Amino acid sequence: MMPNHQGDLSLAARIDQFGALLGCCEITGKNRAALEVEAGIEAALQRLTQGRESGSNVYVIGNGGSAGIAGHAVVDFLHVAGLRAFTLHDSSLLTCMANDYGYENAFARILAKVARPGDILIAISSSGCSINIRNAATQMVNSGGLVMTVSGFAHDNPLRSMGEVNIWLDSSDYGLVEIGHQFILHNLADRLAAGCASASS
Repeated sequence: MMPNHQGDLSLAARIDQFGALLGCCEITGKNRAALEVEAGIEAALQRLTQGRESGSNVYVIGNGGSAGIAGHAVVDFLHVAGLRAFTLHDSSLLTCMANDYGYENAFARILAKVARPGDILIAISSSGCSINIRNAATQMVNSGGLVMTVSGFAHDNPLRSMGEVNIWLDSSDYGLVEIGHQFILHNLADRLAAGCASASS
């Protein structure tokens, strides 16, 4: 799907649009139960903190630009926040699984081999419709793990109902949604790191 740029693309206008988008971020829990934004972020932080304390693995996945966001998030989660964080898009492994089982099943097949009860999957999809991301979320639940989703576009996109914590941005503009996802994941890493610092001081 091509980017959906709307209206004024000047930097000042885009900054205003980005601020407004973050301001109307919606977070839901299981069964789409609405959470206040800070309560939702705290819920995500609590689960990630528990994962860090128990030595759980955190897997972060996405397609295309969202794969880039996943890779950046893993750097921050591992280096800054002290999580055991990994991506699953090594080219040799991903193309092996896609070739043998279809791209729609590639991430799920990897998780079926590596995920353990208590592990965490952060599933990123701008549209929330990518079948390979949704299949991975289903597999993570089947493996006894926990799913967090990060999406945008349609309010009722299917990924939003699959996580224990679901972060959604109300826009169909790829640029704003992707940057918003990166910003939120970076904020989670920074807050986890600050928790580490305060706990050790």
